[in-house]
Amino acid sequence: MSKNQYTIGLLFLIAGAVILLGKLGIFAFIGTNFWPLFVLIPGILLHVLFFGRLLPPVALIPGAILTIYAFIFFFCIAFGWSSMHYLWPLFILGVAIGLYEFHLFDTYHPKLPRTLAIILSLVAAAFFVIMLIWGWGLYLIAVCLIGVGAWLVAGRKARW
Repeated sequence: MSKNQYTIGLLFLIAGAVILLGKLGIFAFIGTNFWPLFVLIPGILLHVLFFGRLLPPVALIPGAILTIYAFIFFFCIAFGWSSMHYLWPLFILGVAIGLYEFHLFDTYHPKLPRTLAIILSLVAAAFFVIMLIWGWGLYLIAVCLIGVGAWLVAGRKARW
């Protein structure tokens, strides 16, 4: 068997396996469930390149944003995209984390990125609380009020 015949036979085997796996839906499953890897890998790569001293600290901002966003997407794939109704403030938090990493690892420790990170974190937390209260948070408030009321009533009876 010649070397060319072996190479062509190997290519036919690989092409047939790819076609068969495609017809079985393996690639569709991978594409629909693991596409956030195309967001996560560049985010982690930016971190690795910074810590390998190949990129400046400003690369940490998009690195953190991409990494946080990828985890949000994985969570939504696992638990349903309806959870994005409550999780969207994490997109603001991703930018805040990127700015804070830049502040933390830059040799000059600039104050503006830290200040922006704190402001964006507070905004994200406020929106997150608002979304929780808007949805099932009202039930939690009602249960707390009932609990406090029952404690006050039971406490009054115990003293008599």
